[in-house]
This record gives sequence, C-alpha cells and structure tokens, in this order.
Amino acid sequence: MAYPGTAAPRLTEGAGGTLPLLAYLALATVLMVADQRGGFASQARQHLSALAEPVWWLASSPGRLAEGAHELVTTRSRLLADNERLTRELQVNASRLHRLAAVAEENQRLRELLGGTRGYRLEAKLAGIIDVDLDPSRQRILLDAGSDDGVRVGQAMIDAGGVLGQVIEVTPRRATALLLTDPEHAVPVQVARSGLRTIAFGTGRTDMLRLPNIPQSADIRVGDRLVTSGIGGRFPAGFPVGTVEQLHPDDTRLFVVAQARPAARLDRGLEVLLVNNTLDAVDDGPPLPPPPAAEAPGEPPAENTAGADPATAPAGQGPTP
Repeated sequence: MAYPGTAAPRLTEGAGGTLPLLAYLALATVLMVADQRGGFASQARQHLSALAEPVWWLASSPGRLAEGAHELVTTRSRLLADNERLTRELQVNASRLHRLAAVAEENQRLRELLGGTRGYRLEAKLAGIIDVDLDPSRQRILLDAGSDDGVRVGQAMIDAGGVLGQVIEVTPRRATALLLTDPEHAVPVQVARSGLRTIAFGTGRTDMLRLPNIPQSADIRVGDRLVTSGIGGRFPAGFPVGTVEQLHPDDTRLFVVAQARPAARLDRGLEVLLVNNTLDAVDDGPPLPPPPAAEAPGEPPAENTAGADPATAPAGQGPTP
C-alpha cells in the first residue's frame, strides 16, 4: 500500500535479493543432474582425495613414528630375551652332548666286553600296505613286496611310531605280516627307564598290549616307555613298542599285570619298514698268502745251492773246492 508522499518501489529493487537465489538453485540443479548422469562429483572427490593424501600422511606421521619406535624397542627386547634363552639352551644341550658322548664310549666298551653284539648293522627295506585285517582274533596286513624283493620270514616291521609286527609268510611278490596286537604275537621288551625286561603280548585290540607276570618288586611305573630288548635277535634293540598306561595285580595277587598303548600307528599309514640285523664283514686274521707261481713243463725246479751251508750238506759230502 502506498502512502501519500512515498515513492513507489521499483521492480529492480525487489528482485535484487531473489535473482541470486534462483541462480544458485538453477546451478545446484544443473550440478545434481550432471553428477547423476556423468558422475562428475565422484571423480572430483577422487582427485581431491589424491591431493589431500600428503596432508593426511603428514598428519599421521607422529603416530606412525611413535608406533615404529615402540615396535623397535619391543623387537629388540624380544631378540635379547630369545638370545639369552637360546644361549642357555645351547649350554644345556652341549652338556648333554658331552654326557651322551661319554655314555656312548661306555656303551662301546661294554659291547666289546660282552661280545656278540659287535659287527651288527641295521638293514631296512620300504614296503607298501595292500590290505589290513584288524579282526580281534586275526590282525595281519598284506605287503606289496615278497621274496623277489629280499623279504624274509621273521623280519621285524616298524613305522614312524615304533614296532608294528613281523613277517610270517612270504611269496615271490607278496608278504603277510603279523601285527603287534595280534593275540598270538609276543615281543621281548625292556623298560627304558629302569632296564626291566619282560614280554608284551597282543590282546586283539589295536590300542592295548598286555605285560603279565611282572614281579611285585619290579621297577615299573605308569608312563614308562617300552622298547625292544633285542633278546632273541628277531627285533633289533631300541625300537619303541609302547607306553605303560595301567598297572594292577593279577588273580593270584603274586604278580603285576601292565597294560600299554602301542607306539605304532596300527590303524593308519600306507608304508612300513622291514628291518633286521645283518653282520658286517670283519677280518678274522691276517690275509692269506698268494698262491705259488706255476712252473713251466719240463723245467726242473730251481734249487739255490750256491749259498748252501756246509753244515747242512748230506753226510760224507764236503764243500766243493
């Protein structure tokens, strides 16, 4: 409403504040449509992020430097601790090695005194498993090697864990082996800790061996490791057989019965080793003299009489003047 004496507003004065707003709205609309159609805003953000990356790298430098210093200190302290631990272990292992060397020398002297165990070496042959029979009353395996490959009846059979059994039947291309846990199998064993000798019998179970008739005063405990004693000569000495898991008195209360878990992996594995002791070649005396040289036919044997002693000449003959 216009009052008397006032000037009427002009069009340019009212539109001066509205036109920029409309221009901004139009520009914003164009930019949104262009971004929707061509993705210009995302490309611009990528370029701006690449330009801002050095700024972020400089801003994070103090944190990265602190983290690197902490890691360096931690790594150095850990290396020092590991070095100290390995030095102690090296000293302990060196002392054990010296002790083992002394024990080995003593063992060699005892073997020389006892006799009968010198000159033996271990012969091993790899064979594959074709078939496995784990019936409680018959536990045997079939091997893909036979007499043509050097397999013999009585060879001991082992795997990575320990004794598996022994070969009982051989054909030219196949061999049958009796497993350690077969009810008809027995192996002489020795307690590695105390040296007690006994016999381990199969039970028909792949997870248990039975050691009967152990004296009450025998030095055997739960957890003792059993190895082959070498008695009988069929199983080489020192191979793992099992670990004692249970001890209980027998029905007469006069002896102890032990139950052991086999060391061999009876229910898995595809290959076994057939081992046996063989004698090394030894010299039994001085070498034989060479055979005499052959003489030419019709030529009398050469006699060296030029230097013969007159005292050894036949009676009634003197030295030739």
